[in-house]
Amino acid sequence: MQLDRAVTDFALYLSAERGFSAHTIRAYRGDLANLIAFAESTGVERAADLDLELFRGWLWKQSQDGLAKSTLARRSAAARAFSQWLAKNAETGSGSDAAARLKAPKSDSHLPRVLTRQQIDGLLAGLTARTGTNDPVAVRDLAIIELLYASALRVSELAGLDLGDIDLDRLTVLVTGKGSKQRVVPFGMPAQRALAAWLNVRHSLEQEPTNAVFLGLRGKRIGTRTVYQLVASLLNDLPGSGPAGPHALRHTAATHLLDGGADLRAVQELLGHASLGTTQIYTHVSTERLKESYALAHPRA
Repeated sequence: MQLDRAVTDFALYLSAERGFSAHTIRAYRGDLANLIAFAESTGVERAADLDLELFRGWLWKQSQDGLAKSTLARRSAAARAFSQWLAKNAETGSGSDAAARLKAPKSDSHLPRVLTRQQIDGLLAGLTARTGTNDPVAVRDLAIIELLYASALRVSELAGLDLGDIDLDRLTVLVTGKGSKQRVVPFGMPAQRALAAWLNVRHSLEQEPTNAVFLGLRGKRIGTRTVYQLVASLLNDLPGSGPAGPHALRHTAATHLLDGGADLRAVQELLGHASLGTTQIYTHVSTERLKESYALAHPRA
């Protein structure tokens, strides 16, 4: 089987049988396109001819080109998944998992930065003041930020919400996360009020019938990039050194929950993490914040 056809079939497998999101599949295809280009430069065009030496040479070249450790780790994971699929696919003529022992440098670990409660209060107060202008976009923006912080949603999860997913009476939202897995997460009264206000004016932006909860200026479902830009612009305007990344409010919500005494398992369910180990990063964040407070406040620190 030719390499380009193998990658196409692998992408179909990820979508149809593994339920991977379009975003993840697009990332895998990009990484494997880079692998194909390297393989063809060495004269390898068939999937059955891939071997561990070629995989290692591919990663080594990218390392020499200055790619970040996190990128190398992601591409190594894509290559291992592709190789494992090839080994199970009789059409490749391979029969062995060439990349099973492929390793990449561990990515540098960075604790997620979070907003303080004072920063959150200031952010929401500023957005609330803007809603007094009767601008539907201002009402929408407040609802977006309230829900992101209240329910620790991923930006993609928020953008994908439909009207039937919001239950204002029960204060819950049905979220479709990674791998099309669904979970029900709660939100509080401030988010309920913001959502109710937005749903009352949502029709002023809607230009054609749609079930999307949040709309862009063109009246269609809001895009993740628009939400990223909104969050980044708001956080960049905050006093202090608040983060501007797309997951800032998600990180902040999880950390504030643990700071307030929430159970780690409950936070795992709220975030939709498959592994508790992924959620444990926030315990480190809480510990670091405790150390900072201790250093500032304790006379023997």
